[in-house]
Amino acid sequence: MAVPILHPEPKRILLAEDHHVSRHLLERNLSNWGFQVLTAADGEGALRILQGENPPALAVLDWTMPKMDGLEVCRRIRARADQPYTYLLLLTARSHKDEIAEALAAGVDDYIIKPFDSEELRARLSVGRRVVALERTLAAREEELRVLRAEKEARRG
Repeated sequence: MAVPILHPEPKRILLAEDHHVSRHLLERNLSNWGFQVLTAADGEGALRILQGENPPALAVLDWTMPKMDGLEVCRRIRARADQPYTYLLLLTARSHKDEIAEALAAGVDDYIIKPFDSEELRARLSVGRRVVALERTLAAREEELRVLRAEKEARRG
């Protein structure tokens, strides 16, 4: 029987926020919660990090940023089905139901409205960590099944 595959919770996170003070405060909170924080001040920088080598599995994106908004970053990340899953949480002051629906349709996993409670953000990121850990375990199991099928086919052939 195979040994259970246990993946540690992701520790690296992208924080994309164009407002300097907000970015600094969020970065401090995230660091205090045990995250290794990568930062971007605009959407292009966020996308570059998320498409780069060894991207973080979690991202907190502001909706309204220069060069590319957070929704477009989400769309582009979701368009890449060949990459490991990235949990995307959108921060915004927008609160209309149609805006929330638009964000979710763009591929956002979660949505938090500014101003927000830091403990709520922490709890939502905890959910994100669990989702990513489960996705990693599932991907490893799929690979294990692929190898077993290939071995079985090789024995037949």
